Amino acid sequence: MKTKTCFHYFSLFCVLLILHACGGESTTSTPEDSTIKQSNMYEKINTKTPAPKKVAKEMTIHGDTRVDNYFWMRLSDEQKNAETPDEQTQEVLDYLNAENDYTTEMLSHTKDFQEELFEEIKGRIKQTDQSVPYKLNGYYYITRYEEGKEYPIHSRKKGSLDAEEEIMLDVNVLAEPYDYYAVAGRSVSTDNTILAYGEDTLSRRIYTVKFKNLKTGEMLKDEIPNTNGGVVWANDNKTVFYTVKDAALRSYKIFKHTLGTDATKDEEVYHEKDETYGTFVYKSKSKKYLIIGSYSTLATEYRILEADNPNGTFRVFQERDYPNKLEYGITHYGDKFYIRTNMDAPNYRLMETPENATSKDNWKEVIAHRPDVLLEGVDVFKDHLVLSERIKGISQLRIIPNEGKEHYIDFGEDSFLAYTSANPEFDTDILRIGYTSMTTPRSTFDYNMNTKDMELLKEQEIVGGYDKSEYQSERLYATAKDGTKIPISMVYKKGIKKDGSNPTLLYAYGSYGASMEPTFSSVRLSLLDRGFVYAIAHIRGGEEMGRHWYEDGKLLKKKNTFTDFIDSGEFLIEQKFTTSDNLFAMGGSAGGLLMGAVVNMRPDLWKGVIAAVPFVDVVSTMLDESIPLTTGEFDEWGNPKDEEYYHYIKSYSPYDNVEAKEYPAMLVTTGLHDSQVQYWEPAKWVAKLRELKTDNNPLLLHTNMEAGHGGASGRFKRFKETALEYAFLLDLAGKSEIKN
Repeated sequence: MKTKTCFHYFSLFCVLLILHACGGESTTSTPEDSTIKQSNMYEKINTKTPAPKKVAKEMTIHGDTRVDNYFWMRLSDEQKNAETPDEQTQEVLDYLNAENDYTTEMLSHTKDFQEELFEEIKGRIKQTDQSVPYKLNGYYYITRYEEGKEYPIHSRKKGSLDAEEEIMLDVNVLAEPYDYYAVAGRSVSTDNTILAYGEDTLSRRIYTVKFKNLKTGEMLKDEIPNTNGGVVWANDNKTVFYTVKDAALRSYKIFKHTLGTDATKDEEVYHEKDETYGTFVYKSKSKKYLIIGSYSTLATEYRILEADNPNGTFRVFQERDYPNKLEYGITHYGDKFYIRTNMDAPNYRLMETPENATSKDNWKEVIAHRPDVLLEGVDVFKDHLVLSERIKGISQLRIIPNEGKEHYIDFGEDSFLAYTSANPEFDTDILRIGYTSMTTPRSTFDYNMNTKDMELLKEQEIVGGYDKSEYQSERLYATAKDGTKIPISMVYKKGIKKDGSNPTLLYAYGSYGASMEPTFSSVRLSLLDRGFVYAIAHIRGGEEMGRHWYEDGKLLKKKNTFTDFIDSGEFLIEQKFTTSDNLFAMGGSAGGLLMGAVVNMRPDLWKGVIAAVPFVDVVSTMLDESIPLTTGEFDEWGNPKDEEYYHYIKSYSPYDNVEAKEYPAMLVTTGLHDSQVQYWEPAKWVAKLRELKTDNNPLLLHTNMEAGHGGASGRFKRFKETALEYAFLLDLAGKSEIKN
């Protein structure tokens, strides 16, 4: 939940009717040669399961009463962080630890296998490595890693890559005192002397901004708490603007700080009072403007101020128009702004306007709306415009010179992700781009927009070797119940037989208009090399096929997301890739909601399911505006204070639809400090599933007691949890033999 913002530059009929619609004879027959070895977890199924207490809490709205027996598991941040836990806190911690112990016991036979997987995954990653340098304001900036270390080293070189390295931050040193540590929002003053960065030591995405003198290496006394991690420098090299968060973790105010002054006395320059909006601040690529943005799911608004005049007053670029759901983003160049907007253009179009006349009445069209092309972004250069477009679900880069013929960059593959990378300079014909596909490791290129010459600067090195020719990717289309074609991106090792015998992992997200890309993963090789097929279902609720794809998978059409995923699973069975005895599903956050919905609707379709940080208690969360980020979600899910939305959401909310029936094997993960999906949602869900399910399939809950929504910090440590997940899948698939 809550992983997308509308800022593009950088963030239901009842279940019984659906069950009926999905009914009929299921394609679940299993060929004799596809029978898999029974998981050792089943030998431990009688291990005593955690049994949390039940305390009935009645919640009534719209004349409907729900009873939540596990509402008591909810703790405040103050309770979780208290040095001495109170009685309720201790009960919750005891329960989570008991579930962790149970998971450890149930997977104890895979302990050595998990370690093998971890070392295998880690072993593919080049330990001593660095990013491709990019040049900004006279310096080349580099992020590099040293062997055996978890965190990056951020450095720079003045003028030339042969110059002496200046280490700005060694995050390994900074992280030493903490179980969790993250740096965000690094930015250097215009005169190149002061580094600002955000520090999070709890994994709640609440950062304290600190400042470092890059000439002397000394830390400034200035510290700014409760921010989103970044600051924006005015051109005077002493004034910064930053965003702070309210109690619900909504970015809601912009403040101005002058170096050397007391941060508690900083001036508030903007307050976003509408609780369905968040706010942010950034600087235009031209360095001329400071820009404050406000965003909701369906509307945006910007304010601008000359960066040479930080004590001036921000002025509205174009006021918000929520009734007409006006979204736009702005890019400054020369004496005008380019505007990417959905005004009379569901798939967006490109406009321009003079910098002194910015209201929409002055906007003139540059690139028209196209019903079959989604305009996702624009990069402006002195002599070129670069458009990021999505055509038939695939990202494309379109080069439009000021003079001459436009063209698309040809990457030679049918399914891939191409994107503009670090391009801070205007006056250049070289475009820095990133590229990957399901068989091509992440690569960085410099592309000459005039000659069309492409220079490979770096391809992700897979330690131990990787032969692309050994793997096959495909793009297929499942047919949904309403006739809609659902794209599925697939990858597997060549030589598999389409006889139903292949264990297959189907992944999806399907919310917030977030497109799931067909990208490479060295981690995924641990599944592919053991015979797994990996598939991404590009279901409605994302934006792969255009804006309508998102609109048709949200609010009162949300169930399309779930049925699309089910239909994709059925399609893989029909195409003889797999069977229901070999089919696995995985999703996280809002994709965890997807997992909860599909196991309620079609529990028979899946051998096993991983639900990572799942948003599963939808009704209760959306009714509680004190829960972080809830108010900004109404345009995604609907507000259940409206009776129509209440009943629709309740009809698919995973927690509210757990029944006494058989469920597949499941692994559920969460983090105690998760700010996106609070830990109690998956904890309550697992408790209710334990209470009601009638099968003997494993049900495991793993809580990271030190981390939040993104899991553990560090370059390698996070793969411990990946190894746990993969061991769960491979054990169920009968493929958990230790190689070494």
